[in-house]
Parts: sequence; structure tokens; C-alpha cells
Amino acid sequence: VMINKDITHPRMRRTIKNPRVLLLDCPLEYKKGESQTNIEITKESDWEKLLQQEEEEVKKLCDDIIKVKPDLVITEKGVSDLAQHFLLKANISCIRRVRKTDNNRIARVSGASICNRTEELTEAMVGTKCGLFSIAKIAEEYFTFLTQCEDPKACTVVLRGASKDVLNEMERNLHDAFNVSRNIILEPRLLPGGGATEMELAIRMREKAKSIEGTRQYAYRAVADALEVIPRSLAHNCGADVVRVMTDLRARHA
Repeated sequence: VMINKDITHPRMRRTIKNPRVLLLDCPLEYKKGESQTNIEITKESDWEKLLQQEEEEVKKLCDDIIKVKPDLVITEKGVSDLAQHFLLKANISCIRRVRKTDNNRIARVSGASICNRTEELTEAMVGTKCGLFSIAKIAEEYFTFLTQCEDPKACTVVLRGASKDVLNEMERNLHDAFNVSRNIILEPRLLPGGGATEMELAIRMREKAKSIEGTRQYAYRAVADALEVIPRSLAHNCGADVVRVMTDLRARHA
């Protein structure tokens, strides 16, 4: 899996073999009050106490993480400078503000479980199926790679194009190809193109019309004639001899 992210601190490790991966869905920073909060401070020591309290809260979060001994922490929310400091001291690399979809894909390849609160962390939530974590610079941006995974259930397809329009078109085509592949796996049957299916149906309808007496047979023949319009149009569009091609097709399908 590849994501367009870099580590939060330049001194953190950019390459880790067999990393223990921890995925979080909570911020590693001091929570701000939901409503507007006013704090009145009269002494300098009170301000120091306030900062100390913030530091203790962040340290508690980091201690919960360090207990399960991960090598890599990936969170969907923010990471404060203080949390980066504590994680760096424990030799843990950290990536922040990862998209939910990317986090789910990382969980599938690494075997980790996404945790919503650091107090609930257990050894079972740590992913150990990833073989190599690395960060590489491509053009002007840094990209994170999680490769050599054991029994992965997801992957990343990298598309590169000259412009956004070309990339969007490539993505749509790739999406269509994925859906075709999925449909073939679910129901392994294919219909040939180029008007072959319509021609075969038209021939069968004409044969069926011969076995029906009275005016009802004309309905079958009308449907057969309508179906023949598609191969005739295709032959006409590509500049072929329409009469010869249609006669040849009828003979081959008969």
C-alpha cells in the first residue's frame, strides 16, 4: 500500500523492516474544550501548572502507545509536538492525518485493528504482517510504502499522466476494467462483441419463425431484422462492403 504522507519529525526512522504497526482514530494532542472556555490566571505558577497538566495528558496518551511497543504509529487525526517528542524518544515513527479509506487499507495489509482510544490498546491490535515500511521521495513529494506484506487484502495502483484530465480518464477506464474482472469472477460467462451475439440471435429467431404457422412468424422475423441492424451499422462505420460482410456473417452463423 502507498499513501501520500511523510513522517511528522525528520529524526524519525524512514525505513523499518518487519514493523509493528499501530493504527489510531484519535488525536495525540491535548483536547481543546468543546465550548468556549475562559481561564483566569493570576500567578505565573498557575500558567506553568496548566502547561504541566497538558503535558501530563499527552504523556499519558504516549505511555499507553509505548506499552504495546509499536515501531510505527499511523493516526487519522493530529499529533502535537509534545507527542512527537515522546514517540521519538521511544524510537517510534509517526504519520498523522491519514484518510479513513487509507487507514482501512493499511489495516487490511498489516493485520492491525484501528483503535479509537489509547486506553483500549492491546497486543492483538498491533499489526505484524507488513514486511517493510519505507518512505521515498517522488518528484517533490514524499510517499509512504508498506510492502512485502504477508497475505495482503489490499493494494495501491499508481497512475501517472500528463494532466488531470488524462489521469481522470485513466482512473475511469481502470475502474471499468476492475468491474469487468469482478463480473467475470462472479459469473464466468462472456458474450462476444462486434455484433456476433446479435447476428446469432437473428439467425435463431429466423429458424424459430419457420416453425410457426400464420402471421405470428412475422413478429419473429421483424425482431431478427432489427437485431441485424447492429452488425450492419458496425460494418458500414468501418467502411467495409456491407452486403458482402452481412452475407458472410449469415453463412458463418447458419
